[in-house]
Amino acid sequence: MRICVINPNTASAMTESIADAARSVAASGTEVVAVTNPMGPASIESHYDEALAVPGLLRVITEMEADDPADGYLLACFGDPGLDAAREIAVAPVIGIAEAAMHVATMLGRGYSVVTTLSRTIGRAEDLAATYGMAARCRGFHACEIPVLELETNPDTAAILTEACRDALAADGSDAIVLGCAGMADLAATISDKIGAPVIDGVAAGTLLLQSMAALGLRTGTTSGEFRTPPPKRYTGVLAEFGRG
Repeated sequence: MRICVINPNTASAMTESIADAARSVAASGTEVVAVTNPMGPASIESHYDEALAVPGLLRVITEMEADDPADGYLLACFGDPGLDAAREIAVAPVIGIAEAAMHVATMLGRGYSVVTTLSRTIGRAEDLAATYGMAARCRGFHACEIPVLELETNPDTAAILTEACRDALAADGSDAIVLGCAGMADLAATISDKIGAPVIDGVAAGTLLLQSMAALGLRTGTTSGEFRTPPPKRYTGVLAEFGRG
């Protein structure tokens, strides 16, 4: 079995830490292939960033589907950028880490809190909770105010994030914490031990969910349903290569 983990930003160092988180939970015999977006922003911290990250990650999936398809694709950005479009072009299941983490969190208690990077990204997280039918279970959204690319370089990241998670539990009366950035993946277990509550990293959760879906032989519909293969269409300008058929 082979799972492809895609980092939708172009920071290759972050891709390596994301890959480590996925491989730490992958079963024996499951290969995790980690790919960095070949084009787009260095980090995704705005709607503009997210929109311009999508073409590159779709190219990754398109090329893999043509040459050597994976058994599942994980979009390792908490905004779940391009998720619907990715499902249209992949036969194998595609999961976003926010989607995976939120679903897992609902099985650990009545309510959960999200702790993310910057406050400006909270609106997107709120939208996703509503889209996934999780709004009633999510009791709060909180930001630690550390930019994505500083998560690995700020020596105080672990302490700041731990305190933010502890404060979120107290403020919301929640039962679990969802980490709102793939760059936080390596801190989930440590923070959980310190605050005495489950802390869900969407990279690990998504990897295991994809593994389970692949083992069940589940695939995205290609000839029926909303996510069937897109119709042939010509694209122009800088997007000419993205035309299909």
